[in-house]
Amino acid sequence: MEILSHLISVLSVGATIIGILTAILVYQSVVIVGGKEIALIERRWFGKKMPQGRVVAMNNEVGIQARTLGPGMHFLIPFIYTARKSEFIEIMDGKIGLIESVDGSSIPPGKIFAKVVRGHNSFQDGEMFLQSGGQKGPQIDILPPGKYRINPYLFKISIANAVVIEKGQVGVVTSQDGNSIAPGRLLAASVPDHHNFEDGEKFLANGGQKGPQIDILLPGTYRINLNLFQVATEPAAVVESAKVGLVTAKDGNPLPEKEYVAQAVAGHADFQDANSFLKNGGERGPQLDVLKPGTYYINPLMFNVAFDDVQIVERGQVAVVVSNVGEEPTFDMKKRLGSSQMGATEEEGKEKYVVPKGYRGIQEEVAGPGKYYLNRLAFMPYIIDTTNITIDWDDSKETKFNALNVVSKDGFSIGVSVKVVVRVRPDQAPYMVSKVGSVDNLILHVIHPMIDSSFRNQASTTSAMNFMQDRQEEQTKAETRARLELEKYHVECVSVLICQIMLPQELMDTQTKKIIAQQQTTQFQEEQKAQVTRIEMEKTKATADQQPELVRAEIAVKVADQKKRETVTLAEGNAESARLKGEGDAKAIESIGIATAEAYEKQKTAIGPQAIMAIELAKHISAGKIKIMPDILTIGSGGASEGLATVLTQAIALSGMKMDPDDKGLKNVTDAK
Repeated sequence: MEILSHLISVLSVGATIIGILTAILVYQSVVIVGGKEIALIERRWFGKKMPQGRVVAMNNEVGIQARTLGPGMHFLIPFIYTARKSEFIEIMDGKIGLIESVDGSSIPPGKIFAKVVRGHNSFQDGEMFLQSGGQKGPQIDILPPGKYRINPYLFKISIANAVVIEKGQVGVVTSQDGNSIAPGRLLAASVPDHHNFEDGEKFLANGGQKGPQIDILLPGTYRINLNLFQVATEPAAVVESAKVGLVTAKDGNPLPEKEYVAQAVAGHADFQDANSFLKNGGERGPQLDVLKPGTYYINPLMFNVAFDDVQIVERGQVAVVVSNVGEEPTFDMKKRLGSSQMGATEEEGKEKYVVPKGYRGIQEEVAGPGKYYLNRLAFMPYIIDTTNITIDWDDSKETKFNALNVVSKDGFSIGVSVKVVVRVRPDQAPYMVSKVGSVDNLILHVIHPMIDSSFRNQASTTSAMNFMQDRQEEQTKAETRARLELEKYHVECVSVLICQIMLPQELMDTQTKKIIAQQQTTQFQEEQKAQVTRIEMEKTKATADQQPELVRAEIAVKVADQKKRETVTLAEGNAESARLKGEGDAKAIESIGIATAEAYEKQKTAIGPQAIMAIELAKHISAGKIKIMPDILTIGSGGASEGLATVLTQAIALSGMKMDPDDKGLKNVTDAK
């Protein structure tokens, strides 16, 4: 019994040990993998040795296995296999997984990236990757966002951001692998089906070239293998309002000799399709086509965009355009155009001509008021004012030229302020440009020297005072000369005006004194005229004041005239009656007169002529007809009063008169006797 009990005890202990060993074996054989885990397997015994150079084993090889165990319960032979757990590879949104294989075939010389193989289920089946000829090194395929059961011992995973091109930017791509760029080309040729460089396999398979790419990335998000492609963001070409974009191509066919601007080609979508630009024969250098205001997604490695102001032609202006593109005028055409348009000789016509549209040179057709998106490399505009242009010569700070300083014939320095008004007609503007180039050149090199010379010549032929006094004549001379001269340049002279003539002060002082004297003389003459006028006015006034008397007098004259007529009528009757009586009386008077004359003659003979005169004087004094005594008489000793008394006494004595004391008069002595 004891032996049996001992045997049972021994068996019990053995069963326990066996159970423990079985439990240990089961524990070592079972691998439980969580829902977010994978198990890496290593075969330690009883297998083939890996080929030289390999680091990851296949199913029957000793070493860390390429295959992995996914979530769940798995049984492994203990002591032969060991398992080590690892978490899933998770790629978040906006991220990508870049893969590098630790094992596989070698990449061929000259290649950077491993070839693409199929069937590995996004690198989750490592054995299939190796069996399919997967190569060691960076892989072309990438992992998009998601969770992956990838063997981290076989594949190294780098998490990178997806390529995001913001609005208003372009993505410039450079490939790290591919064929060589064709000689003479700056950028790699475009290849199809790479889907914005997201399919690196198609890119390389279709002949993608290594280096900067001609294709670009527009705004958006891209899952691009950043080990294969480098992406840099650059601002898009934004042409602001009132601006124009001038484009220069960095690649393309060579620009022909003597050409300033490349010939325009179609189909490049405002230079946004660089591949079409090259296919259609686009040329390297400044382009004829321009960019109007807007946003353009242009490859900056292919095109350079510069900005210029829009050409605005205001009202009252035209733009004369000089074209650097177009057909070259023939030799005969130059001669014909030059001689016919400008009156030039054939020799001059070779260099000076205005051409029709489509030819290179000064365009006959001008651009009127408006807004023009002009390529100034191809077309050079000259803005010409077609309204009146005024040029001043004076001492103002705002004017271009100082007042003219000329010397007169008599040696005086004269300052002359001049204003010249000219006009260029729109149809004549191209020919003016062909002559002098611009309005500034016209003013500086034609009008200014002409006006200065004209007034110098005119001043040298006359005195300073005559120059001032003949101002209108001098102005007319200058205007006539300017009009004839400017016609040669297809410019119309509207007027030449002398604004001010400044003589030396000493000459002005002399002239001022002369003018003052003349003015004073004129003033005195005017005052004299005023006094004469005043006299006439006073007469008129006096006549007006006496108008009532004049009326009465006029009436009286009329009455008197009437009475006169009445009296005359009566007198004529009386005269006729008295005529006969008068004839008798006349005979009597005649007899008396003859007797009296004889008596006077006898007296003259007796007493002389002076006595006769004294007697007659005494008669008139006695009759009161002559007043010989003043109202107040002052008698002195001698003098005039005594002389007068002596003369009178002698006269009385000679006449034989004496004073009658009774009647206080003089009586003839003869009568007294």
